[in-house]
Amino acid sequence: MMLTALLFPVIFLSIHSSLVNGAPEPVPTFTDTDPITGKSLVCERCPPGTFLRARCTETQKSECAPCPNGSFTELWNYIGKCLRCGVCGHNMVVKTGCTAKRDCQCQCRPGYYYKMKYDMCLRHSECHSGQEVLNAGSPDEDTVCRTCPNGTYSDIVSAHKNCTEHKDCEAAGLQLALKGSVWHNSVCMDCQGSTSKDGAEYLREILPAFFVHQKMAIRRLRQILRRLLSEENKRHEGISGLYLPELLERINTWVSSATAAHIRQLPAILTKTGANNAAERLQNKLQRIDSNVALLCGLNNVMDVQISK
Repeated sequence: MMLTALLFPVIFLSIHSSLVNGAPEPVPTFTDTDPITGKSLVCERCPPGTFLRARCTETQKSECAPCPNGSFTELWNYIGKCLRCGVCGHNMVVKTGCTAKRDCQCQCRPGYYYKMKYDMCLRHSECHSGQEVLNAGSPDEDTVCRTCPNGTYSDIVSAHKNCTEHKDCEAAGLQLALKGSVWHNSVCMDCQGSTSKDGAEYLREILPAFFVHQKMAIRRLRQILRRLLSEENKRHEGISGLYLPELLERINTWVSSATAAHIRQLPAILTKTGANNAAERLQNKLQRIDSNVALLCGLNNVMDVQISK
C-alpha cells in the first residue's frame, strides 16, 4: 500500500490521454465566462504539472504555467495555483519525492506498518517467547508470528528471530535432565562426574526464559524481586521505579548468584506474590528434573559401584 501525503480538497476531472483512430483525444475543457463581454466560453484546461495562470478570452487561449518547486498538479485542471507538496506524517518517511506532476509518496519508517483503521503507522508486533517470525513486518503489513515447531524453542521477545533447535544431550554424551519446550532449551546433565549437581542447579538454566515467558505484570515482578532480595537480606530500595527490562535484569542477577536452596524456594515465593499458576509450572519443572537426576545419575552411580567391585 502506498501512502500519499494529505492534499487540500480540490474538485476537478481526471482525463487520460489516449489515441482514438490514430488521433489524440481533444484537450479537456471547462466552461467559463468572458470577464469583458459576459459571453460563455469553452476554455482548455491545463495539463498535469501546470496551473492556469490566465483564463481564456474570446481572442486568447488559456495560459498555463509550470508548477514552482514544492508544488504540483496531478490532473488536467483550471486552478489558479498549484497544490503544495505534502509532508509525511508521524513515523513516516519519503518513499518518492514530490514532482511537478505528483505529490510525494510516503511509507512507514522501518519497524512500523500502516494501519488503515487508525490511519497511522504502528510499531511492528514482536513475537513472544515460544514463537518465531513467520512473515517479517513491512511498511504495509504487521509481523506474523507462529508457535515454534516441534524440537525448537525461542526464549526471547523479537520481531526478527526464528526458533532454535533444542540441544541434543545424547549426541553430546550427556543425559537429559529436562526436555526442551517451545520457550526453553533442553537441559542436559553429566552423571559421570564425581559429584552430581542438585536439581535446582539445572533449573537455574531456564529461569531467565521462564520469567520472560510468563508475561507477568510489572507490579508483580516488583513484588517478586523484593521478596527474592529480602530472603537473602539484601537491600531493595528503588525497585518501585524499575520497569520490565531492569526488573528482568535484576532477577537474572539474583538467579545467577542464588544457591540451590534459594532456587528451591522460588515456587513458594511466587505463590506468596499471587503468581500461583507460575509457581505450579515452575514446581513441576523442578520435580521432573529431580526425578531424572535421581533416576539417571543414581543408576549410573550404582553401576559405577558395581563395576568397581
